Amino acid sequence: MKTIAFINPNSTDVMTDSCVKTLKSELPDFCEVRGITNYNGPAAIQGEEDGKAAIPGLLKEIEKNLDCDGFVIGCFDDTGLLEARMISKKPIIGIGQSAFHMAALRYGKFCVLTTLDASVPVIKQNIKSQGFGCICETVLASGVPVLELEHNPINAIETISEHINLIEAQNPDIAIILGCAGMTNVFWQLQARHKAFLVDPILCSARMVGAIL
Repeated sequence: MKTIAFINPNSTDVMTDSCVKTLKSELPDFCEVRGITNYNGPAAIQGEEDGKAAIPGLLKEIEKNLDCDGFVIGCFDDTGLLEARMISKKPIIGIGQSAFHMAALRYGKFCVLTTLDASVPVIKQNIKSQGFGCICETVLASGVPVLELEHNPINAIETISEHINLIEAQNPDIAIILGCAGMTNVFWQLQARHKAFLVDPILCSARMVGAIL
C-alpha cells in the first residue's frame, strides 16, 4: 500500500475534504490518502501574498510526513512546489502543473479559468516557467472567491458557467482548465452543462501521482 499526502496549503478544512474525496475516487487501489490542512496558512490563497504566507507551514507539513510515498500540493498556484522538492526526492505533484500537462496531452491548447484577478499573474508566470506559454491561450478570472466554491456552490456554478459559455463561443475547441483546487467541488456539475473539455486539476494530480509511484 502506498500513502499519498494531500496537503492543502490553506487553512480551510472543508476544501481539504473536498479534494481528498476527489483524489480517492481516482487513485488506484494500492494508494491511500492522508489529508493534511495547513492551519498556519491563510484561509484561502488568492494571489502572490497569500501564497508566500502559506509556504512555511506547507513545508513543515511535508517535513512531518516524510514517511509518505508521494505528495500532492493542493493549490493551483503550485504554492511552494519548488521549495518542497528541495525537502524530499519522493514524487511531489503540483495540481497546476499536472493540469497543464494533462490539457496539453489531451487537447494541445488550453486556457485557464481561475477565481480572482489577484491569482492571474502567478498562474501566468507558472505557465511560462513550466514551458506551457506557447500553448496557453489565456488566463481569465471568474470573479468567484475561493471559499464561495465551498460555501455557496450554486451561485459559483452559475457564474463560472457564464464564463465558460463565453469561452466556448469564442473558441469551442479549446480545453478549459478550472484554475482552483476548490473547483473540484463543482467540476462534474459544470462538465454536465458544457461541451467543452473541462480539466479538474485535482483529478489530474490523482492520475499523475498514481502513474509515477
